[in-house]
Amino acid sequence: MRPRTVWQALPAPRYLLTSWPWRSAGYLVSGASAGAIVLVVIVTGAVVGGALSLVLIGLPLLAVLALAGIPVAALERLRLRLMDRTRVPDPHRRPAEPGLWSWVTCRLRERATWRELGYALLFAVVLWPLDALAVGACAGVPLGVLSTPVVMEVYGDGEEARVVKLWTVTTWPGAFATAAGGLVLLALGCYFLGLLAGARAELTRLLLTRGATDLDARLGELTRSRVRLVDAFEAERRRIERDLHDGAQQRIVALTMMLGLARLDAPPGPLADQLTRAHEEAGRALCELRELIHGIHPKVLADYGLQAAVADAADRSVIPVDLDLELPGRFPEAVEAAAYFVVCEALANVARHSGAHRAAVSGGHAGGRLFLEIHDDGRGGAHTSGDGSGLTGLADRVSVLDGRLALSSPAGGPTRLRVEIPCEWTDRSA
Repeated sequence: MRPRTVWQALPAPRYLLTSWPWRSAGYLVSGASAGAIVLVVIVTGAVVGGALSLVLIGLPLLAVLALAGIPVAALERLRLRLMDRTRVPDPHRRPAEPGLWSWVTCRLRERATWRELGYALLFAVVLWPLDALAVGACAGVPLGVLSTPVVMEVYGDGEEARVVKLWTVTTWPGAFATAAGGLVLLALGCYFLGLLAGARAELTRLLLTRGATDLDARLGELTRSRVRLVDAFEAERRRIERDLHDGAQQRIVALTMMLGLARLDAPPGPLADQLTRAHEEAGRALCELRELIHGIHPKVLADYGLQAAVADAADRSVIPVDLDLELPGRFPEAVEAAAYFVVCEALANVARHSGAHRAAVSGGHAGGRLFLEIHDDGRGGAHTSGDGSGLTGLADRVSVLDGRLALSSPAGGPTRLRVEIPCEWTDRSA
């Protein structure tokens, strides 16, 4: 089996006959060349951006310079293939929306971007000189010693040659003996090149991928699992709502009708009174079941979308609600459900605790984000933590969707609740 890393190839007797010495040298040489270029680019960008920042022109350049680690890290992941045949994954996530601005904001929020910038600075200042020094010591010096006869013939007129500027050889036997020593040094240098290149590659992998990549992957998987749980939870709510609506509710409706007919047919007396009470209890049970079904997952939300569901919640509120909501279409089911229940919980809190005379719900969709705002003219003092607010769980639910829920409620009012959820609208049918 072919070795996948230089560490696996080094103990092999045929190491010098493989491609790994060349790969190691190529890795270090390319690192020295790339590092020098990165140093020039970073220093030039910093100097020009700093000078022009006095007139604000250089600020965008400095902002772009903060992203300089991304192409450097991409190049380093590509160069790592010289030392490890295993592909190194890209730690960056895909932006939620297309476009340059979405890409820039997404990258600036990622820890991987700043980790790569730190690596780029280390690469430009420290690592590439070490690469150059390693190549010079392990390959340049042995090659200089090995070329002693050629130097003696070409530059010393066959009489003398300076060996790496350390000593002078004046005879041909001495020149060939020195060349033989250079050949031994070159063989040893190939092994040292493999060791140094392997260590350098491991350092790069450690700084760019290992640990941080695992943590990011785990965090990403945790986020995805939470989203899957929310989707499963919403699907289960819809199933329960559908089963209650089509099953238990229809049976109670039928029972209510049967009791009503029986009451009409029964002669006046104790039996008629019992049927009347049973009919009234069945009617109250039907009303409570309908309220329960509506609280689990309102049918208007599933059939007509968020705007219609919010309008329905505003109509059912015990205090007047002004509605100013402009939505272009339907949104993902989890987004619609989270936004709707935030509105319902907010209006319920307004009715129970605020002492407000009027509330308002506004919102829309812009910049790839759904935003809703609920405010009232009450006494204020609301909070999202502790007992009684009912918003803590909703805030967690919104955060699973990468959204934000913010509450402003100073003493004396007014109270303003805002929710933002990144999403794209769709024309999906009900």
